[in-house]
Amino acid sequence: MSENVTTDDRYAADDELATADPAEAPAPTGERADLLEALAKQRRFLRFTTRDLTDEQAGRRTTASQLCLGGLIKHVAAVERAWVEFILDGPSAMGDFTNMTKADETRRADEFRLLAGETLAGVLADYAEVARRTDELVLTLPDLDAAQPLPKAPWFQSGARWSARQVLLHIVGETAQHAGHADIIRESLDGAKTMG
Repeated sequence: MSENVTTDDRYAADDELATADPAEAPAPTGERADLLEALAKQRRFLRFTTRDLTDEQAGRRTTASQLCLGGLIKHVAAVERAWVEFILDGPSAMGDFTNMTKADETRRADEFRLLAGETLAGVLADYAEVARRTDELVLTLPDLDAAQPLPKAPWFQSGARWSARQVLLHIVGETAQHAGHADIIRESLDGAKTMG
């Protein structure tokens, strides 16, 4: 990007990738507008950490953690996609986390890495499509109070249910948490920061 492009311009360009044509969707108001704004803000922070990186840099570990920037984008996209499917289809969309196989664990670990043949541009494009689908759901879901039983997992209370609203707030929190991880990884990579 040219020197005279501002951070806000970059964010605006990113937002165009993640939202539907405004002429086709009703203008969000109230709680739905707030949810969309919170999602967009945290997604921007996460995506911004990958600005001007090569695929090699996006796949590099820079801390004691196994995390890399490309892998974080993949993971957040996969988590958001799974939670949207949960809103629509219930716990069967996510599976039973108490019966994970070694193959399941390997697939989950690969979610955090930029694998051979994967590119930063490719994972960002996938994330933009996931974001577009989530935003469309926020706009069109008839009832944010509609709840589903949570899948079986050691980290969920047995018998608990989450509303679509709770799921969307969880996605915001998950994205914010990983945006913070990404900022540390990027600063360790080349000193660049998302803020400050």
